[in-house]
Amino acid sequence: MEIDKKIVIKLIQALEDLKKSLKDIDIETKDNIVDEKIDLSDKIIVKSPIVGTAYLAAEPGGKKFIEVGKKIKKGDTVMIIEAMKTMNHVPSSSNGIVKEICVEDGQPVEFDQKIVILE
Repeated sequence: MEIDKKIVIKLIQALEDLKKSLKDIDIETKDNIVDEKIDLSDKIIVKSPIVGTAYLAAEPGGKKFIEVGKKIKKGDTVMIIEAMKTMNHVPSSSNGIVKEICVEDGQPVEFDQKIVILE
């Protein structure tokens, strides 16, 4: 396949014209985006012990194991992760208040993925 040099030159010129026309407009690029990091120093992170599918309730439409703002104790089930047709209950690693649930119901999760943040 042969590349038409005229088309490449026109494309380069069009990109240069676009760059000139956007000179005064602030455009977010990969270089100037600020990474927003959450301060996790006083937070407890519960991670997935296995690869599988996360479920927030014992059955479809059932009551969720945890809700944001709910106080939980060490050992309480935070969710179920299904792997190879086996339902694995994931316990809380400590006492705390649920700050954030990082996965959706039915979402695939990876090993060591952050699934819940406690405060």
